[in-house]
Amino acid sequence: MSENLNTDVAIIGGGLAGLSLAIRLANRGIEVVIVSKKALTEGSSLYAQGGIAAVLSDSDTYKSHIEDTLVAGDGICRKETVEFVVKHGPSSIAWLIDQGVKFTRETGDLGYGNYHLTREGGHSHRRIIHAADATGHAVEITLESQVRDHPNIRLLESHIAIDLITSQSRPDSTPSCMGFYAYDNNSRKALTIVAKKTIMATGGASKVYLYTSNPDTSTGDGMAMAWRAGCRMGNMEFNQFHPTCLFHPQAKSFLISEAVRGEGGILKLPDGSEFMSKYDSRKELAPRDIVARAIDNEMKRGGYEHVYLDISHQPGDFIKAHFPTIYTRCLEYGYDMTGGPVPVVPAAHYSCGGIVTDLNAQTDLHNLYAVGECTYSGLHGANRLASNSLLECLVFSDAASRHIASTLDKTPITETAIAPWDESRVTDADEVIVIAHNWDELRRAMWDYVGIVRTTKRLQR
Repeated sequence: MSENLNTDVAIIGGGLAGLSLAIRLANRGIEVVIVSKKALTEGSSLYAQGGIAAVLSDSDTYKSHIEDTLVAGDGICRKETVEFVVKHGPSSIAWLIDQGVKFTRETGDLGYGNYHLTREGGHSHRRIIHAADATGHAVEITLESQVRDHPNIRLLESHIAIDLITSQSRPDSTPSCMGFYAYDNNSRKALTIVAKKTIMATGGASKVYLYTSNPDTSTGDGMAMAWRAGCRMGNMEFNQFHPTCLFHPQAKSFLISEAVRGEGGILKLPDGSEFMSKYDSRKELAPRDIVARAIDNEMKRGGYEHVYLDISHQPGDFIKAHFPTIYTRCLEYGYDMTGGPVPVVPAAHYSCGGIVTDLNAQTDLHNLYAVGECTYSGLHGANRLASNSLLECLVFSDAASRHIASTLDKTPITETAIAPWDESRVTDADEVIVIAHNWDELRRAMWDYVGIVRTTKRLQR
């Protein structure tokens, strides 16, 4: 059974990219529908700890941020995109502040106005504006409240997008996106959503790995939908591994923010010796790919289950003030950051590739846009510079909103009859364990053969 819903703009995904775009469009009087796989806040954006990178201090420059990004991306970034994103960074931060996001304040030379700026791996300057150690939570909750209260936004939670609706089968027209099919988990019915403009804001695919920092929603289905509809994909082989995930059987991939290393945290082996100086002159502040490979190599060389991250040499009050969430969570698992090191391991963290887009966030398919981690905009290259991800969400949601607003009136309303979702060949699985087993098998194979360090032999397997 299928129902129909018509709207100006339909956004798939409820993270920072999707919410910021929805608010920008709705404030222009445009009707928006947001489809969220689970509850609105159950995406990766909520769990982002570190912050947002932007040139905000007098001692920093656009040139420096651009160079840091290009170096971290190992020369595979699209320079035009990097320059575009970096130069739009300050205005994106100003927009968030205008929305009411409460970033951490601190007077003195380290700040932007009276906002505290921290430093993370790969950055040559302090340029990370943050809300303590839970920036994603502060941003997501602030924008969520606006979305729920906005008269021009309709929110469909617990709906899973199934497939895009395209006009590619019609030889008399330019291939374009006309909306998508979604499944309502509550009513157990399919919904046909017809829209003038459709936006993918579906996040990454790191849940394809056994050990990941991502929530269960990060399964790459948005990328798959766009690919099936004919969009090019770029840099899908580049997945970033976060170097420091808390090692504990009940922690379920709790991250120890990059900012801990930015504020002096040292990586150590079980015997207490540091090892990053053997791999890079920047030591703990090297880009994530270098640090993750170094940890992986030391674990394999020594047969260790994990290494340690130690910031206990900093004053206890400093640690509690800057990392209240991490400090509290570590205590829950029996580790006191102020008194000694905590065990850490790398985990799959961020998809550096995805749906190919231009500087307006347009894809190859007419009237289909993509923003955030599901995209290959050219910003990240082979590796993402820390805290550039939320920045990318903000800059491209702004770019997309401007382009959509300027072209929406010229976009014809779909008058072609759209067939309802065909569920005639859909059958219930006899046993859910079969699906769970397949997923577990896939994730173990990806971790063992397509992990942090890859070999031709493992990839051929």
